[in-house]
Amino acid sequence: MPLENKKIIALVSDDFEDLELWYPVLRLREAGATVHLVAEKKETVYHGKYGVPVTSNYSFDEVTKEEYDGILVPGGWSPDKLRRFPKVIEFVQYFNQQKKPIGQICHAGWVLISAGILNGVNVTSTPGIKDDMTNAGAIWHDIPAITDGHIISSRRPPDLPEYMKQYIAAFE
Repeated sequence: MPLENKKIIALVSDDFEDLELWYPVLRLREAGATVHLVAEKKETVYHGKYGVPVTSNYSFDEVTKEEYDGILVPGGWSPDKLRRFPKVIEFVQYFNQQKKPIGQICHAGWVLISAGILNGVNVTSTPGIKDDMTNAGAIWHDIPAITDGHIISSRRPPDLPEYMKQYIAAFE
């Protein structure tokens, strides 16, 4: 189990892209990681764009970021909501400062933009936010997934297998 004893935050808010949350969570758990679903409210049901539910384990305020080894930001429309929470920005900035794996896919780049951590970083995302990413100083690539140090990014659901290979490898 390559990720045994690793703890990872998966951020949750309504309108997440169902596959972009669940596929990584399941892959990480299969690899031995403990993944906590963290949202504005504890033990609350949130729904993905296609209706798939998820129940949060903890609220943003209950999480001690120092206890975690990585963070995942799913895509969909939830990143636009997530980036409005100061705690979410604090989490992403902390993981960036500590050089711990930060995974982002599709529209999740919005959260990293709001955290101000993309200047000079090689990334990918949905082409719909390419301009946002480059305006934040990122170097954007139209490829399935890319790792730049501790930041792992991907474009969309068909790219999930490559994204998760790179994300899991970031812990090794």
